[in-house]
Amino acid sequence: MAWLSYLVRLTASATNANLFVIYLGEFWPAAQSPQASRLVLAAVIIPLAIVNYLGVRHGARMSSVAVMLKLAPLLFFVAAGLVLALPREVPGPPSGPAGFRPWLDALLLLVFAYGGFEAALVPLGEARDPRRDAPFALAVTLLVCGTLYSLVQLVVNAALVDPAAHQRPLAAAALGFLGPGGAVLMALAAMVSVYGYLAGAMVNVPRLTWAMADRGDLPPFFGHIHPRFRTPAVSVALFAVLVWVLAASSGFLQNLTLSAVSRLFTYGAVCCALIVFRVRDAAGPTPSVPAPTFRLPYGILVAALGLGFSTVLATRMTQKESVALGVTLFLGALNWLWVRRRGA
Repeated sequence: MAWLSYLVRLTASATNANLFVIYLGEFWPAAQSPQASRLVLAAVIIPLAIVNYLGVRHGARMSSVAVMLKLAPLLFFVAAGLVLALPREVPGPPSGPAGFRPWLDALLLLVFAYGGFEAALVPLGEARDPRRDAPFALAVTLLVCGTLYSLVQLVVNAALVDPAAHQRPLAAAALGFLGPGGAVLMALAAMVSVYGYLAGAMVNVPRLTWAMADRGDLPPFFGHIHPRFRTPAVSVALFAVLVWVLAASSGFLQNLTLSAVSRLFTYGAVCCALIVFRVRDAAGPTPSVPAPTFRLPYGILVAALGLGFSTVLATRMTQKESVALGVTLFLGALNWLWVRRRGA
């Protein structure tokens, strides 16, 4: 689970780094060339790594500021679009390919869009009151994201005949009903949004490798804590380097698909675990295990549905995603054997 979760976070961060370069192309088209994009990626990732190297408070504040900066233009885009774009007559988009597979591909993209909420749980060992704060934060965030995503999609569909034909659909939609200034605003908003995501990832993902090292599942080197700044310095540097390598060597859709498919495997594993725990509970109470604070109604049914959903969508992965997942699981298995032998 830890290795797959790290792969999910890594590929998701690389996907957002790719998206930053794509929207930067609104102002500097040459940024999407291989050489320029690598320099841009380094200029984006290195400052975030330095900030999180210097302390968790600095990284958390940067992430919070980026969230506020990106929400304001998105709310403006939705409000203006509902007034200016929605009432207009726009021809329907060209019909897509028939069959069930296009629906699965769309759902796979939505798994990426709505996934990632579980990452908020990773750094909660450094939170003041995670039992109180985490459920409220997750519920509010999912509600806000679901509402905002739906309204943004509604406005884009109202403003563009074929959104899929545009590389930067938010900027293209804003251009249609707000003019060139609106396109610039939304391109900047998208870049700030992506930067905010990367800032949050740089806070939470290094804590995953640090925790694995702390439990003996990785070499102690990865669990190094900086003596002055009290941050997982090695894990921060490792994550920054890997995100840059992945973003520089693969494209937006490649990283997105790998992240979404990897996430399906982690969700499927959680569903399996819930079923196992329910079977254990049915056998009788265990004194060493505290009573749960929340018990999902019809948990086995929900887990079975989730497992089936994940399995069906996983059939959409290509050979490249299969190889990447296989290599990750193989390395994780070797590491598991090494840890067991060392423990013995």
